Amino acid sequence: MGTPRHHHPLRRRAGQLLGVAALAPAVLLIAQAGPARAFGTVSAFGQHAEHEAITRAALACAPGTRSDGTCFEPRSLDQLAGHKGTFGAVGAPDTDEIVVPAAHCDNADFLATPGYPRDRADATRQLLACITKLQTRFTEGVTAAGGTVTADGKVVPGENDLTKDCTFTLGIGGRDKCEAIEGLGRALHGVQDFYSHSNWTDKAADGPLGKDNPPGLDRPAPSPLLTLGTGRPPAASAVPADLTTGCFSLLPLGCARHVQHAGLNKDTGVIDPATGATSGPTTPRGKVAGNFDRAVHAAVADTRRQWADFRAALTATYGKDRAETIGCALTHDAPARDCAPKS
Repeated sequence: MGTPRHHHPLRRRAGQLLGVAALAPAVLLIAQAGPARAFGTVSAFGQHAEHEAITRAALACAPGTRSDGTCFEPRSLDQLAGHKGTFGAVGAPDTDEIVVPAAHCDNADFLATPGYPRDRADATRQLLACITKLQTRFTEGVTAAGGTVTADGKVVPGENDLTKDCTFTLGIGGRDKCEAIEGLGRALHGVQDFYSHSNWTDKAADGPLGKDNPPGLDRPAPSPLLTLGTGRPPAASAVPADLTTGCFSLLPLGCARHVQHAGLNKDTGVIDPATGATSGPTTPRGKVAGNFDRAVHAAVADTRRQWADFRAALTATYGKDRAETIGCALTHDAPARDCAPKS
């Protein structure tokens, strides 16, 4: 695990070209799926790059300061959050997993009403499938991070080089820093979507409850259900009885009798990437009782929690000293200069 992988340069360049080519159908799918498929990844189709803004609000270092391990310096953050013209690691599921429910915590819909087409047990299974997938991504990131630093704690320059953007599409291999950031970013995507796609932080609108106005749980974040570093999904009994996410389908009537993604999501609105302040929610549920703001602030809080847990997982996997150097390499733009091992 401590020995860095060596990637053939021609394969890496080919991977970068394939990654760029893959963005065109991904963007087309986003457009076809509608503007409220997930917290936004692009600045188009009614989206405002919400995933990027959330990730920046959570993990950006203050301008002009070096990372202390809790934040990412600009070029490294560009890889995780994305920047103009890129999806970043946090947006990667919207390039190659856009119709994979577990990548976005979709289809765990449930309503405690007679005749509802999904029972509580099945909804819980769908949610646990999402959490398991996010835990797998989290672990993939921790595993890949080991290649950024040698077994004796020295930074591997080639595995941390960000001269060119990372490629996070279709499982194409890359530098170990990129691979580590990809695992973390894909996990963060689902975590952030959980708050937008579920009723965890919500309040319902006034009036009767039902599939078009499911109950809101109005719970705080981070959610204990999303403790990814344990590698074990929560017990089914830990899932609240009235928790629901939205049913999502590209088929016109695929979710006709369900709590639908279109009615429950808080995906779109304006987010200040420096502060996380929100304005202008555009979805029906997001406009109710500050639900968009609550979902965004929950996503920011849990993004910070996940990075703290990722650092803890590095320590558990590699030991304190090496983990500190790995964390430094992931967050610093010039790790060969800034992350010399302790003597």
